[in-house]
Amino acid sequence: MPNLDAWAPRVLSILRIMAGLLFMEHGLMKLLEFPAAQPGLPDPLPPLMLAAGWIETVGGGLIALGLFTRAAAFIASGMMAVAYFSSHASQGPWPALNGGDAAILYCFVFFYLVFAGGGPWSLDALRRRR
Repeated sequence: MPNLDAWAPRVLSILRIMAGLLFMEHGLMKLLEFPAAQPGLPDPLPPLMLAAGWIETVGGGLIALGLFTRAAAFIASGMMAVAYFSSHASQGPWPALNGGDAAILYCFVFFYLVFAGGGPWSLDALRRRR
């Protein structure tokens, strides 16, 4: 059996990159309707949705790059907790049925990144080496 522990830091970086890019996509859908408009959003966006779009876009980009990872992940994790309790929890107790499973997963992945950092393939790691 290969030593998978040796790969853990690099796989952390891959998780961070993918989570950041997917999170950023949600923001781009809100703000720029790219790659398409997010279904069900009012036009114009209410201020809270506009703020969420900016946090998703900028925060997701920072997380994907691994730049200020811990701070960006802290804000993103908190935003997803608020999103779950304000938009999903009132529709029932089961995340798979109330549509909040992605919000919970993002919340805890980002919460993990607050403690784990960006990993070796991050701009944070590059800044530390200099």
